[in-house]
Amino acid sequence: MEELKKALNEKGLKFSTLPEKGHCLFAARDFSPGEVIFSENPYVCLPNKNKCEWCFSSTNLKKCSGCRVIWYCSSECQRSDWKLHSAECRVLSKVDKQRVNSLTPSLRLMVKLCVKRKLEIEKIIAMSPMMVDDFNATRLSLHLLQKVTSMWKRWFLVSFGNMSDINEKQLLLYAQIANLVNLILPCPDFEINVKEITENFSKVRFLDIPLVAEVTAGNLACNAHTISDSELRPHGTGLYPFISIINHSCLPNSVLVFEGRLAVVRAMQHIPKGTEVLISYVDIAGSTLTRQKALKEQYYFTCACSRCIKLGQSDDIRESAVLEGYRCKDSQCDGFLLCDSDDKGFICQQCGLLREKEEITNITIKLKSMSEKASTLLSSGHKTEAIEAYKMIEGLQLQLYQPLSISLMRNRETLITVVCRVYPRSYPLVGLQYYMCGKFEWLLGETEAAVRSLTKALDILRVTHGTKSPFMVELMNKVEEARAEALYKLHSQVVN
Repeated sequence: MEELKKALNEKGLKFSTLPEKGHCLFAARDFSPGEVIFSENPYVCLPNKNKCEWCFSSTNLKKCSGCRVIWYCSSECQRSDWKLHSAECRVLSKVDKQRVNSLTPSLRLMVKLCVKRKLEIEKIIAMSPMMVDDFNATRLSLHLLQKVTSMWKRWFLVSFGNMSDINEKQLLLYAQIANLVNLILPCPDFEINVKEITENFSKVRFLDIPLVAEVTAGNLACNAHTISDSELRPHGTGLYPFISIINHSCLPNSVLVFEGRLAVVRAMQHIPKGTEVLISYVDIAGSTLTRQKALKEQYYFTCACSRCIKLGQSDDIRESAVLEGYRCKDSQCDGFLLCDSDDKGFICQQCGLLREKEEITNITIKLKSMSEKASTLLSSGHKTEAIEAYKMIEGLQLQLYQPLSISLMRNRETLITVVCRVYPRSYPLVGLQYYMCGKFEWLLGETEAAVRSLTKALDILRVTHGTKSPFMVELMNKVEEARAEALYKLHSQVVN
């Protein structure tokens, strides 16, 4: 533990354990907005289907000639991954074709975990300086699997209540998962690892065999991270031991982004010394009920952050109405709407105007029809017509929703993406115009408008400028800072 604390202290961080939260990560010094708190390469990771095992590229792919299971886009990527894959390759090449077809990502990630542990124990693969003591080669998977076990207990409490009420005759030991791994790793060298997995997984029981693959995948996902590009498109899954320490908050002070395989945690606001580092596990651009539902379904816990404890209170109701509710019938009014007591419509909480349900229903029907049309046009290759359809959707959404509505923002993201594909050469200037407009709006204190402008600039310029140039890195940091400031202002207005 001392080695772990020393390694974290060098990065300005402090590891601690709290009774009500478990493992936590605290700032041991002040961090500024946009500053990298720490970065971490995956202990093990997997790409999504039909992607390079090393760089996640989807072009020029060729199967490994040994195992015929995984893909590489180049000999360079294969060489980079060879120390680990050479051992995995020997294992996978002995698996019969039928069993290979049922090798789910979750099972393969567990196999890869066992293989890497073995190679580190034999000193074939060097251990990272950060992988010491609690996170060394002989304890890492045990730590992760114990977290999965804890998650299983929460899943049962959510799904069934008291575990003692479950019929014993219907239960199966979690060790069956380890047996599946053992079928793939039949070598005696892996016997200890499989035994550890069995001992930990057998502490948790479940109802029937069909649930095994489904729930195991879900619980493994709780402790793994989806590796995404700068446009949040998923490319793979990785196990990041240190990042798994960071707890969730719906009002986070940090953000997790990926640069290829590298996971980077950046401060979104000033983080004073002694403050817990927090990220969000789900999209925070949603009402409290939406976030709570996502957290319970995927992570099996109920968030009790400063934002969630206000559920049902006036400020929470206002925030939910702004993000997911309707706008006032008076286009000049920025009030939010709540359902009236007679259930005839929605009343503006600022000017008192009633917006009838029939009007909202009519616009909703038009939106649904136009969305289906736009999707059909886009999938059939009629991109110019699709752009016009998405513009019409935006017009209808502006009549129906608040300016910061999630639905409106998502439609604009789609529109910008399609426009950039159709007119790629004419849009760098537009992107730069959005960038300058966003900076000016931010300077004037119009943070919400700045977020919209800077986000549009980012969506356009990442296509023409890439994502790794200093200019684009600065722009991405500005977007995160502006979003954090806008969210802080929204909460400040609600409280006051």
